[in-house]
Amino acid sequence: MKSKEFVVAGATLTLVTYVLALSLAGQVFSAVQPGRNVSNAGTVEAIGVGVYRDSGCTNILSSIDWGVLEPGASKNFTCYVRNEGSGVSTLSMYTSNWIPSNASDYLTLSWDYGGQSIGVNYVVQVTFTLSVDASIEGITIFSFDITIVGSG
Repeated sequence: MKSKEFVVAGATLTLVTYVLALSLAGQVFSAVQPGRNVSNAGTVEAIGVGVYRDSGCTNILSSIDWGVLEPGASKNFTCYVRNEGSGVSTLSMYTSNWIPSNASDYLTLSWDYGGQSIGVNYVVQVTFTLSVDASIEGITIFSFDITIVGSG
């Protein structure tokens, strides 16, 4: 009878050890693989225009903190662009210096600027939209530069 009790006790101990090991492994894995959220703060560069946080054009926009974004989500950021050149301008926007370099495969920046001409010292409101692909993997922190150019 003692050997059956020994086997049952051994099996119970093995089962408890196994369950604890799986629990610990789950906690370690979640600490090493911190969800799929991504975050960023990127720089904004302006050429021939001024980019501002406010419609009165008193607070220069030099960076955007997108905060934490979920896969498949989008986040908007509104700013104000003033033509600070000497003639009528139209705007163009591009991104560069993506870190990591493959972040641009999963993140897309767009804006609602419609291509209208902007007179000298006129201000237009522009909303950027950063979209995160639902299949993003392996990127939890990223950065990129946004350049806005006024030309005409």
